[in-house]
Amino acid sequence: MNRNSALSLPNLLTYGRIVAIPVILLLLFAGQDWARWTAMILFVIASVTDFLDGWIARAWQLGSTLGQVLDPIADKLLVAACLLMLVADGTISGWSVWAAIVILSREILVSGLREFLAGLQVGMPVTQLAKWKTAIQMVALGFLLAGPAGDHVFPYTTVVGLVLLWLAAVVTMYTGFDYLKAGFRHFVGRDA
Repeated sequence: MNRNSALSLPNLLTYGRIVAIPVILLLLFAGQDWARWTAMILFVIASVTDFLDGWIARAWQLGSTLGQVLDPIADKLLVAACLLMLVADGTISGWSVWAAIVILSREILVSGLREFLAGLQVGMPVTQLAKWKTAIQMVALGFLLAGPAGDHVFPYTTVVGLVLLWLAAVVTMYTGFDYLKAGFRHFVGRDA
């Protein structure tokens, strides 16, 4: 990693996503319709930067070790913070809290598994289905961030968000199992 890679465009986009997290949370905490719409728009922009930073890093050969570390952290922080806030404000409630728990648990499991495998010099690439999971999750969160404000415009905004959240949770369980299965062969013969 050279001196300037910390300020490369992909890394700047990742930093922006991290900075957006507390702003989104403060907007949700405000509880006003305008604040929810603003939080949703900011979340959509942050989600798009998740795609853009990786694409730019590959296309322009601007990948860096810092970017490889920060990008998944930024993604998980964004999703986790939004899920927790949406549970706290009651947008996600009842049985749907379980969908949020499944998503958060998988993210923690896969992160731990990746860290363990990295110590063994084993890579665990992102699958195409995991990319679809992320896309469904981000769309679900966009709908849920609009939540009650969105329900004033389209009465099923929250319902659509919850249905997509459950779909994301199902795909999350499947991809989590796939990653666990792929990593399991590296556990065999090692002390726990």
